Amino acid sequence: MTVNDYRTPTPVDQIAEQWVDTLVALDPTVGTYIGRAADGSGFADYSPDGHARYVQAATEVIAALDAANPVDAVDDVTRTDLGSTLALDLESSAAGLHLRDLNVIASPVQEIREVFDLMPTGTVADWQNISARLQAVPAAIDGYIQTLRLGIEQGITPARRQVVEVLGQVRRTAANDGFFNHFVAEAGLETGSLPATLATDLGVRASRAASAYDKLAAFLADDLAPRATEVDAIGRDLYALSSRRFLGATVDLDETYEWGIEELGRMVAEQESVARQIKPGATVLEAIEFLDTDPARKLHGTDALQRWMQETSDRAVAELGETQFDIPEEIRRLECMIAPTQEGGIYYTGPTDDFSRPGRMWWSVPVGVTEFDTWRELTTVYHEGIPGHHLQIGQAVYNRAKLNTWRRQLAGTSGHAEGWALYAERLMEQLGYLDDPADRLGMLDGQRMRAARVVLDIGVHLGKTVPDGSGVWTADYAFDFLARNVNMNEGFVRFEVNRYLGWPGQAPSYKIGQRIWEQLRDEAQARDGAAFNIKEFHRRALDLGGVGLDTLRSALQP
Repeated sequence: MTVNDYRTPTPVDQIAEQWVDTLVALDPTVGTYIGRAADGSGFADYSPDGHARYVQAATEVIAALDAANPVDAVDDVTRTDLGSTLALDLESSAAGLHLRDLNVIASPVQEIREVFDLMPTGTVADWQNISARLQAVPAAIDGYIQTLRLGIEQGITPARRQVVEVLGQVRRTAANDGFFNHFVAEAGLETGSLPATLATDLGVRASRAASAYDKLAAFLADDLAPRATEVDAIGRDLYALSSRRFLGATVDLDETYEWGIEELGRMVAEQESVARQIKPGATVLEAIEFLDTDPARKLHGTDALQRWMQETSDRAVAELGETQFDIPEEIRRLECMIAPTQEGGIYYTGPTDDFSRPGRMWWSVPVGVTEFDTWRELTTVYHEGIPGHHLQIGQAVYNRAKLNTWRRQLAGTSGHAEGWALYAERLMEQLGYLDDPADRLGMLDGQRMRAARVVLDIGVHLGKTVPDGSGVWTADYAFDFLARNVNMNEGFVRFEVNRYLGWPGQAPSYKIGQRIWEQLRDEAQARDGAAFNIKEFHRRALDLGGVGLDTLRSALQP
């Protein structure tokens, strides 16, 4: 980019930039996420007072946005999307969702530990920052306990099922061989050596961090679990709020439930057709069994998995950059990593604002899992990498000429990001990258799971009638339903359903987001006719950065 490419920042941009500064001050882990190493190495104040300060700050920004006058379309998007995001935060606060913020995948329990995954470890100064953050863990945990305790007093608690499952996670983190002690045991491996005082501090502070998690475990077991609700479902009103937060859009939940049932049926029929291509006359399960015995499609050990991920990603970047997308040099680098945890799941973390830390694809391999099937996971690499999350998020970070820091680094919803990633999977099929029926079956396996999640998540939280009409959704039925619609082991099914029960509205955002992305493309194609250019459609959409899906729709209108 040249100097002439840059848009002059506006008052709306300044409000957004100031909000990023405020966020980093309120929660230094945001600074770590976006690469502001100089902005401290502590944590948010997870106490009720800390939450009140966030609410006050968000209220002031909304007022400033309301008073601002947008000067162009970029401002319109920033003002609309930031304002609606903060309004949803205030609505969620009024509903007391922060008082029950505990689940198996995305709550302060995980956030406090996971930020260490993103901290650089290559220098003595890096380990000094880590030491400072380790020292801050006990206060962060104490504040979080205060908030959950206030929830107990007000009768706003998470489901007991979530408390029990998270308790297991916390105890593993607190163990002598848990994350913190293991993490600092490797201190200095990259630097060669550390000063003796720093090494001692790391050991002491890691032990205190582990002890803080041990204190949290005692609170969960002795105080929260006995008072937690036995009801897994969050109910229609709170579910509608959660759905809007994850989509950045309002959808008809009843219509979406029925669409989910139809979409699941389409995925099953498509899978059955592909299974017969793999092995004539085979059912889906028979085709899977056939593929699982093929040594050419199997990887042994996490080292082999990591190499295969990296090679697959690098090849996609090189080829798509030649033919389908304008991929800037800064985002051609994607690191494929084995996560330091063993909880299960695959996820992406974006690059820092200066690209000093690249985008990363992480695979958290469960304990005991040593074999991996490439036919299952090829589409996952495209989902997390290019043309999925890495292209989408990396492109926003790169687009400094038009987008303020909030738009580049922090804006967006799960429906926008995950919907694009599922859209990208189908795009790779259309481009011929999944011509092998086995790889296509793997993609459909994931698409079927995402469709099943729409039905399960809405069904169980809204108490709807199950698809076969035999009764009303329950947690027990949810476990059985998912097991019938994914070819995964019992541990995976258990984790996934617990995730849906504790994080309502997030899991359906993938498939609903894909639906909206495809609708927007099809509408543009119908509107433009022969002049429609898919590459230009993608460029326009991705140049917006992360936004809510309602904002995306309005921004793409002519």
